[in-house]
Amino acid sequence: MSDDPKPSFWRSLAELEGRPEFQELIEREFSAPVDEDALPGSPDRRRFMQLMGASFALGGLTVGCRWEKEEILPLTRRPEGMVPGESRAFASAMDLNGAGTGLLVTSVDGRPIKIEGNPKHPDSRGAAGIFHQASLLEMYDPDRATHLVRRASGDQRSDWTEFERWLAEHSEFAADGGAGLAVLAEPSSSSVRGSLETALRQRYPRMRWVNWSADYRDHELLGAKLAFGQSLRTLHRLDRAAVVLTLDADPFSPEWPAFLANIRQAADGRAPDDTGEMSRFYAVESAFSLAGGLADHRLPLASSRISAFAAALDALLSERLGAAAASHGPAQPTPRRDWLKDERVAKFLAQLADDLLAARGKSVVLVGRRQPPEVHALAHRLNALLDAPGKTLSYVAEPAVGADYRGSAVELAELTTAMNAGAVGALFVLGGNPLLDAPSDLGLSAAMSKVEHRVRLGLYDDETAAQCSWLLPRAHYLESWGDVRGWDGTIALQQPLILPLYQGRSDSELLALLLGEKPATGRELLRKYVSGLSDERAMRRAVHDGVLAGTAFALLTPTLASLPKLNLRDEGLAPDELELVLVTDSNLLDGRYANLSWLMELPDPMTKVTWANVACIAPKTAAALHIGEGERIELEVNGRTVTVPAIYSPGQAEGSLKLALGWGRERAGHVGGLAKSDVPPVGVNAYPLRTSKSLTVQNGLRVRPTGEKAVIASTQDLHAIDQRGREGRDSRLGMIVREATLGQFKTQPDFAEKAVHHPPLLQMWQSPVSYDGHKWGLSIDLGKCIGCNACMVACQAENNIPVVGKDNVVRGREMHWIRVDRYYKGSPEAPEVAFQPVSCQHCENAPCEQVCPVGATMHSSEGLNEMTYNRCIGTRYCSNNCPYKVRRFNFFNYHLDLKQPENQVKKMVFNPEVTVRSRGVMEKCTFCVQRIQKVKIKAKNARRALVDGEIVTACQQTCPAGAIVFGDLNDPKALVARNQKRPRSYVLLEELNDRPRVKYLARIRNPKPELA
Repeated sequence: MSDDPKPSFWRSLAELEGRPEFQELIEREFSAPVDEDALPGSPDRRRFMQLMGASFALGGLTVGCRWEKEEILPLTRRPEGMVPGESRAFASAMDLNGAGTGLLVTSVDGRPIKIEGNPKHPDSRGAAGIFHQASLLEMYDPDRATHLVRRASGDQRSDWTEFERWLAEHSEFAADGGAGLAVLAEPSSSSVRGSLETALRQRYPRMRWVNWSADYRDHELLGAKLAFGQSLRTLHRLDRAAVVLTLDADPFSPEWPAFLANIRQAADGRAPDDTGEMSRFYAVESAFSLAGGLADHRLPLASSRISAFAAALDALLSERLGAAAASHGPAQPTPRRDWLKDERVAKFLAQLADDLLAARGKSVVLVGRRQPPEVHALAHRLNALLDAPGKTLSYVAEPAVGADYRGSAVELAELTTAMNAGAVGALFVLGGNPLLDAPSDLGLSAAMSKVEHRVRLGLYDDETAAQCSWLLPRAHYLESWGDVRGWDGTIALQQPLILPLYQGRSDSELLALLLGEKPATGRELLRKYVSGLSDERAMRRAVHDGVLAGTAFALLTPTLASLPKLNLRDEGLAPDELELVLVTDSNLLDGRYANLSWLMELPDPMTKVTWANVACIAPKTAAALHIGEGERIELEVNGRTVTVPAIYSPGQAEGSLKLALGWGRERAGHVGGLAKSDVPPVGVNAYPLRTSKSLTVQNGLRVRPTGEKAVIASTQDLHAIDQRGREGRDSRLGMIVREATLGQFKTQPDFAEKAVHHPPLLQMWQSPVSYDGHKWGLSIDLGKCIGCNACMVACQAENNIPVVGKDNVVRGREMHWIRVDRYYKGSPEAPEVAFQPVSCQHCENAPCEQVCPVGATMHSSEGLNEMTYNRCIGTRYCSNNCPYKVRRFNFFNYHLDLKQPENQVKKMVFNPEVTVRSRGVMEKCTFCVQRIQKVKIKAKNARRALVDGEIVTACQQTCPAGAIVFGDLNDPKALVARNQKRPRSYVLLEELNDRPRVKYLARIRNPKPELA
């Protein structure tokens, strides 16, 4: 942190108005949503009140300086319409790898504390993913770059004035049409940044610009170019599809641009209660994905063999369609592969083809990024054969690339060659972390050292910043003006919720400096380059809504080209050969979130491992290689080696190992690893195994067991819950996760109630609570839940839940108030998966209440199981007596580090409406009682009754599948009451007679009878 002396205090509006930061904040306040009725009077009066509100918001901030108590400006006069301590919601937006999502950010006294989805955004519709939720913690991360650093001769602290002066003095790289200028940027959907990039290219036609990301969509874009002659973007409509096939693809993963919309659309087709119909999902993949967990039929297959499977499917569909397929060009010949003749594979392929053709016009095929461009091109042909364009998918232009696009990996290699040749005099790196995630054989680090001027704009002093001559703090998206485009092209606006904490500037503001323009604010650039915002009223409306209506891309009808014969990538994969599949991590993505403790401690959706990456291996493959559970193994590919723990992963394809990227960083921060502070890396860095020839799937893997056992922090074991069932005894699966096929559900709709037989449940005493008022309850649809963990991060952000660290997770002391259990069913080679969110069940006959010696846990008149923290003495009797294991005990003061001066900024992330617990108390889910009370008070003041859906818990609000519903069970019209009365509704462990207020809707699968 900074050692600067305390800044001067801002005592009056006159002093504040003289500061440029204040002027920018005033512009934001004018564009923020304002209730005109709440601010009566003349425009001058409203302006004065906005000035006072802005001064209050600015008072708690000091840009780039140490935090002291005296620096907070007291609010001596409360502006009308503003209540200190009362939250307000502002629309904003977040860009993630070139795809934007509209958000709503809750702010208290100018301090953002919670992120939700924007209901008006076409992708979000009110939902948010784990990265959206955790980005709030990223903004308050004390390990962020706090000031400008010039490394010409040591790490010298600098400022923007000096950098602008340096930029004006060093214009030699702009000579000769910008031949010596290069920009290496992470992908962005911003139309403002795109316009500035175009302006730079026009001014410096010889400039090099490369967009690079570890998981960029190269294969998808190049595949569209093969199929249509141009790079197009595919928009899928899973809600219109009766049959969906995913080939090594996970459209529900955050790495998929429109994953929120995909989850919602898929969930809409998985509720058979009213229509009796539901969609059917097929998945062919090497490792379990969220889509594979939802699938009715899943075929584990090595990623190297997916191309041959797709070619065989194309040949089969074309043969059955006959002349109708000939109009789309020649089909692929049937590959001659012995494994395609396997009875299980052949039957799966034949039945899949039948289903796809039977649902022609209502079926769709999706391919993942790991597959080569030829497979993506073939998927376009398959969709054409299935009459999908215009029905279950559509095409729009891809704005991020031109007609001569050859792939970001190729362009990055060419830039590296130019740097090695001394042809680049100045390199500007915007975001990303290329020195961490670039192909290891490029030698990018050595090439960058030959560039005289290296300027880095980033949030952290990371691996890339360490080798740059300038480090410029990057403004967080919650600190800056800007825009993003959704997957369909809809523009969403970013507005700052807070002034930049550390003098940061956005990509667009830096590019404006490169253009030689005077320093422009993000708001000025936004109004200049986004049409329709020149009028102040239109600007205010757009910022209020968060989206610009009518800005979606126009739909196209491209012509499919004839495809050449595929060069199948499994030619060299012998029956006994292994492949390594390198994937972006489900929690850290490409490593950019490695310093966010919320995500570090978030269990992987499938393995349930935290605080590490592991090599996932099929149990059968592990037995053949003599690898024990949790043993460290040495992986060697093309002469490059890493050592990583191995974990058995049911459903993993034989001969295929999966390893996540983004771990093992040495300059992430005090959470993810910081060598200069003796903080060891967390996990293993797998990026050295990536080469230009194969960034994701690599054949020829060699595995050597080391005999060394690793300590793995996991929140759930990996054993199948129906193991006893396979041995002929009763299966526990029917008690915990109840499910049936669609046919069984139609025959016996109340199967869930009759799944468990027990004696009549009798009461020993009369219930003392009548619940004449409200009676709160929760309903969770297991048929919709995909295990994405968004509810877990939302709950952590809302309820100030601490992070306990790897050692305490190993001891079983994790603190999450809601967990998502994962259950396997079937053989380890090809199991089914089910997910079940579990929080406090708020039992009416709560066993925890019966054993508490001090009455710390009590039942409210509205049915909530409440905790009184100052009564709890830590006996933990309640936890021992809880059969659902949802109560968490604070063994330590996990917030003790907040007393350290360098961590003061972290306090800003806390929700002021929720108690920050100390050690020695029990805590658990409260049904977000603070949200309940807030809405009740609002309705009481307005003298009106509550409306169903008005109270929304944090887990419910963020769930993209809509699987969680909360409400008043005493209201017969409430959705939660109707859900709990559905025939497939049941309670967990009902034979214990705890009478939980949480009920589950049993999962319904839709398998094809011939494959069941």
